Amino acid sequence: MSCRSLGELELEEVKGFMDLGFIFKKEHISPRMISVVPGLVRLGLYKNKHNNKLFNSKVPEDDDIHTEKQEEEGIIRPYLSEAWLIKRPDSPLLNLRGAQTKDIIQGKSELQLNFYAQSCPRAEEIIKEQVTNLYKKHGNTAVSWVRNLFHDCAVKSCDASLLLETVKGIESEKASQRSFGMRNFKYVNTIKDALEAECPLTVSCADIVALSARDVRRTRIEMKTGRRDSKESYAAVVEDFLPNHNDSISLVLSRFQSIGIDAEGTVALLGGHSVGRVHCVNLVQRLYPTVDPSLDPEYAEYLKGRCPTPDPDPKAVLYARNDRVTPMILDNMYFKNVLNHKGLLLVDQQLASDPITSPFVEKMAADNDYFHDQFSRAVLLLSENNPLIDDQGEIRKDCRYVNTN
Repeated sequence: MSCRSLGELELEEVKGFMDLGFIFKKEHISPRMISVVPGLVRLGLYKNKHNNKLFNSKVPEDDDIHTEKQEEEGIIRPYLSEAWLIKRPDSPLLNLRGAQTKDIIQGKSELQLNFYAQSCPRAEEIIKEQVTNLYKKHGNTAVSWVRNLFHDCAVKSCDASLLLETVKGIESEKASQRSFGMRNFKYVNTIKDALEAECPLTVSCADIVALSARDVRRTRIEMKTGRRDSKESYAAVVEDFLPNHNDSISLVLSRFQSIGIDAEGTVALLGGHSVGRVHCVNLVQRLYPTVDPSLDPEYAEYLKGRCPTPDPDPKAVLYARNDRVTPMILDNMYFKNVLNHKGLLLVDQQLASDPITSPFVEKMAADNDYFHDQFSRAVLLLSENNPLIDDQGEIRKDCRYVNTN
């Protein structure tokens, strides 16, 4: 890899790294910069004999540690290593591995188009066929594919950790309150079975999650692949990453921004609610004891009919659909409903009144093609959030369990 010394980075490039979540101290921006992460103290990452060192350096075999004297003598020229780029610990994008400096600055992913061209040429075709067939039989799978992508990728990484069942020390992310009402996970395994019959242990569950969300759309978009599957669940931190049903629009925007999705993309992704439904337990606070004045009065009465009690049984399947006109089609009806004060969740209605998001809501309500373009862009950004690649993770045989070998 050929990259410039960290000390040669221009100010705008440093800002670019910081926007991605990297930490720099002012005194580190110099020709002798060796550490870019405050608090990272040697931890074996500087050792020449390790494959996971922080920098690629010309260090003699008998000398483990980078020293200022060696650098002055030209023995060491610190470059960003291909093996390590450390992310800010509070960022959902925990780290990016195997990335070249120029690609990080340009925001590129380590995934690639047609990753399975040689190992499983029909992989994407098989996934598309399965998604189409399942949608014809079960129209409600449309929302499942989109929601799976968000719930998987927004929590640390696009790595299919969402799909793991609770077993042998693993607590499933699906048990989180944030995952309430999610279903149709079994159809991911339907797709996986078809792929295993064609190319055993080749296509990851993480790529199935990503590609199925892509293929539910009316037009095809090119999506990079090559994700690998996590060997662990992140159930303990799900609520740190996923918005709650009654979160404000400002908090939702902040959550999405933390994974690189701007306000326009966030509004588009919320448009995925067009094919969803909201369980009564998550919307009764807008109906009882008094009706939220931002709700259309007639619509509020309809919702009371769907949710007749302020204390619904969380185990009962009581719900209202976001879109009563085209409930199984991903389209811009969601935005039309929001503008007509028929949003189900608090955040739905705030979209139309917030000065940051309201222009996008109006434009998407008026232009279905614009909505789909922005939705596609946001899905691609979401699908490339900190994926596991190369030798990280594994390719699961069964998406519900880590491999036992």
